[in-house]
Amino acid sequence: MTDQNSKNKPKSKSRRSFLIKGGIGTLGLMALGTYVFRNPMRRKMYEMTETLVVPYSGTGTQANLWIEFTKDNTVVLHSPKVEMGQGTFTGLAQILADELDVNINQITVKAAETATGIVDGMSTGGSLSIAQLWQPLREMAATMREFVKSEGAKKMGVDVSSITTANGILTSGTQTLEYAGALEGVTEFNLPSTPELRPLKEYKSVGKPIKRIDLRPKIVGDPIFGMDAEMPNMLHAAVIRPEHIGSKLKHADISEAEKMPGVVRILEYDDWIGVIANSFAEALAAKNKIKTDWDIPKVWSEETLRDYLRVGQGDKMITQKSGAPLDPDGDGVVSMEFSSPIGAHAQLEPNGAVAHVTDGKATVILSTQVIGATQKQVAEALGFDMENVNIVGTYLGGGFGRRLNTSHAVKAAIMSREIGQPVKYFFTRKEEFQNDTFRPPTHHFMRGKMNDNGQLSALEHHYASGDVAINALIMPSVMTSVLGTDVGAMRGGNIMYANLERRRAVQWHKTLPFATSFWRSLGLLANTFAIESFIDEMALNAGRNPVDFRLSMLGTDEHQSRIRKVIEVAAEKAGYKEGASGNRAMGFAASIDAGAPCAQVVEVSVEGDTIKVEKVICAFDCGLAVNPDQVRAQCEGSIIMGISAVLHEKMTIKEGRLYPINYGAYDMALMKNSPRVIDIHLIQGVDHPLPVGEPPLGPIGAAIGNAVRRITGKRLTDLPMKLD
Repeated sequence: MTDQNSKNKPKSKSRRSFLIKGGIGTLGLMALGTYVFRNPMRRKMYEMTETLVVPYSGTGTQANLWIEFTKDNTVVLHSPKVEMGQGTFTGLAQILADELDVNINQITVKAAETATGIVDGMSTGGSLSIAQLWQPLREMAATMREFVKSEGAKKMGVDVSSITTANGILTSGTQTLEYAGALEGVTEFNLPSTPELRPLKEYKSVGKPIKRIDLRPKIVGDPIFGMDAEMPNMLHAAVIRPEHIGSKLKHADISEAEKMPGVVRILEYDDWIGVIANSFAEALAAKNKIKTDWDIPKVWSEETLRDYLRVGQGDKMITQKSGAPLDPDGDGVVSMEFSSPIGAHAQLEPNGAVAHVTDGKATVILSTQVIGATQKQVAEALGFDMENVNIVGTYLGGGFGRRLNTSHAVKAAIMSREIGQPVKYFFTRKEEFQNDTFRPPTHHFMRGKMNDNGQLSALEHHYASGDVAINALIMPSVMTSVLGTDVGAMRGGNIMYANLERRRAVQWHKTLPFATSFWRSLGLLANTFAIESFIDEMALNAGRNPVDFRLSMLGTDEHQSRIRKVIEVAAEKAGYKEGASGNRAMGFAASIDAGAPCAQVVEVSVEGDTIKVEKVICAFDCGLAVNPDQVRAQCEGSIIMGISAVLHEKMTIKEGRLYPINYGAYDMALMKNSPRVIDIHLIQGVDHPLPVGEPPLGPIGAAIGNAVRRITGKRLTDLPMKLD
């Protein structure tokens, strides 16, 4: 809690001030150590990414969490994380309710505006919202509960030990007082030490399948998304952007467009043109009348891109190293090649923003995962101090990493400043597809060798990718130079099986000629597809059961044991059977991401050239499930998104342009492509929440391919998988 009018008064904690300090010093020391010891220390850090949950720290300088107690006995949590469909707000409300002693129906959660001082430097992403806020939110709630009790005791004239709390009400004997009443008139916060947190068995909300608190506004169609945002006296804008990869604007003729109905003004900049009009339809019509001339230095194609991005080309970084490397031409060495295409986010709500810049201040309303980074970006573009830029986050109509880049907020703010009125600017669907920050294509070489006992003794993964974390708003350039690799591209790139004589992972990085960035699960989907498909092939070559084959490669430490558990549970619950039965077969795969292991068994049928996923059994160690229904929903969403990615989705390049430019042409999984059954089995391997939204994406591609291999005898190595 923070009062924006009192932020510069460090000696007193105002009625709305509550500070949770972060651990940013640890990150700084880790980065310094990595730089000093270079590659060996780097690789140790890379291996940690399989199990690391980055702690929440906010900015480290201001209040990181803020709650309001209202006079109608409700509580408003201003969340540093945004809601993009995963049910995060509901989970946060459950956590808050149990330590604050309020009913979840009394809690409202909304994204914190930057004007509140609540800025999350880690953004919303990486499936970290619940996992990061689990401890600090409980500590804040428990501390605030005790503070409210102490203030209430003064007003009621009783000893604080006599007070009980429930549903936002203090009770002592026959006296009652609501939380807001206890805080009435309080101007100084003499906060108590954080009390001992309650045992989980006493929690009434956490661990229960509570219905979502944002269900009603979504069902009735309340205007809660960025695209719904409006301001008084608002104008609309359309923007000309390049269509060819790498092209630059040479000249534009706006004479005809300026005469179009409703046009207020046309703004020309080096690399974009903004058309401002009374309505979006008028702005778009005028935009289409502008004649442009572009400098196109190179006409890219699918073939030239594939030649450009290959293992062995670009910046090399060994991300995992144990034992000597394999000789590709050595006796008994098996090699296979895999690839994945450009992937679009294809979220339902296109990007855009509503901005109002006046009197040296800016307000921008938009769907974004990076409220803090957007504030900085807009402030720098306008030449404003950051405190004069207020970013108002809305619900997201799909995120998946697409909302981590918000240059449209800058354009909307610039146009508003120039015109002196609020401006609303949104992408068309064509612009959204052509100007996405895509999932980069990948190329992989897998190598392995068996010993005389039929055991896999050596395994290597060589993988090439474009930018994922590098060049993104939330990844400082100093960290990428220190780490020496793209930590996003390497998600799932290391080999998780510890009981091998030799294992090695090598990343090859290249900057692509078009924008690429985070896509749900980052490198996990493509990397796991390559590794788990290859392991399956090695098991078949050895005549081994693929489940037993994997179990034999696992070590005995905590994380290896948890991987073992999900593999065993998935195989048992699915009744895994080896081999095909007619046109049906089961496929198995597993992965670990951010400390959350997952294993899946899929049952696949093949009719002609059509691959159909009939059933998915998923065993997932999510740690403590704050809301089991939400966790299952996230698993189901990841599985469906994975099926779409590995069987359908592909962006390509035609005559130098990214294509397709709309749904339909961009093939995606439909209802008819969904499994009839998705059976989720949750395992609590640790006593705190783990990331949920991305880890279940890891195994699905390889599991499907492994099933198809048993039906057809074909090993499909390119995504999306096609039998023709």
